[in-house]
Amino acid sequence: MRLSNLRRVVVPLTACAGFAALATVAPAGASSSTLLVLNKGNLTMVTVDPATLKVTGSYPSGPDPHEVIASSDGKTAYITNYTRGNTISMVDLAARKALPPIDLGELTRPHGLDFVGGKLYFTAEGAKIVGRYDPSSRKVDWVMGTGQNRTHMVMVSSDLKRLLTTNVASASVSIIEQVDIPAPGGGGATMTDWTVTTVAAGRGAEGNDLSPDGKELWVANAQDGTVSIIDPIGKKSLQTLSVPVKMGNRLKFTRDGKYALISDLRGNELLVLDAATRKEVKRIDMGAGATMMAGILMDPNGARAYVSVGSLNHVSVIDLKTLTMAGQIESGPGPDGLAWAVQN
Repeated sequence: MRLSNLRRVVVPLTACAGFAALATVAPAGASSSTLLVLNKGNLTMVTVDPATLKVTGSYPSGPDPHEVIASSDGKTAYITNYTRGNTISMVDLAARKALPPIDLGELTRPHGLDFVGGKLYFTAEGAKIVGRYDPSSRKVDWVMGTGQNRTHMVMVSSDLKRLLTTNVASASVSIIEQVDIPAPGGGGATMTDWTVTTVAAGRGAEGNDLSPDGKELWVANAQDGTVSIIDPIGKKSLQTLSVPVKMGNRLKFTRDGKYALISDLRGNELLVLDAATRKEVKRIDMGAGATMMAGILMDPNGARAYVSVGSLNHVSVIDLKTLTMAGQIESGPGPDGLAWAVQN
């Protein structure tokens, strides 16, 4: 979660502000938003009208689709094809047609996505890297290794100088920062370099989100029933919470930062935590037979949350004021990754 393609907050580029810029705000003209849903069961991406909760289009996704994001102009969707794959599928949302996929070569098992500064950032677990794809040149123009196993999700700051990743099998978070260092030869000249700081999390560190103020990164640890709270500025662990989930898969803050929602791959309840007190507020029953809960996405106006329920082949809609079910989207078999496409 993953982050949507919604317009980033513009703030001064101090250390704290750089991480706060990873948070998102609702764009102007949010009524032009289209919901994107990946279906693992039939290898498709569907578009959904959030006003009617009806599917408006369906497109081939490629093998084993996991995450999806749209370009900043809302015209192109990008889909990672995971496990044994090495491609990112593309859909032209304006022309309503699939495009040839991006071939990543040796950068295998792409998963996490973010789209910032006109470029697509992705993780590739098989190569233990974060990469960047330039749609203009149609080339991968930058990669950075993490040295960690299963580098899974990625978030990028609006100034393009800071990235956060979760590393599932290494139980860690990587904080990647652009820095200026003295150039060879002295004379006061500098050159650009990158640093990678590894911070310990819990086993199965995967789903994560940054608090709206940029001061805390919360990471759902799927294998030990905990949430790690990390200071991305001080680059240190602050707290570990025990949470009543069997396999926490995705974690997302509400847009006002009041709640954190955690989906469960092996349970039938969506957990709601109070972000300030760190206490459980509610467990929302997602229905009989509800398991394989995965993707979580907040509505641009902050009123609703969307949660993929893979076992029931739909996306549940949660009213964030009442913390109750408000509807569902019959998206297709095995929904997972979610994103917004916003045409300005």
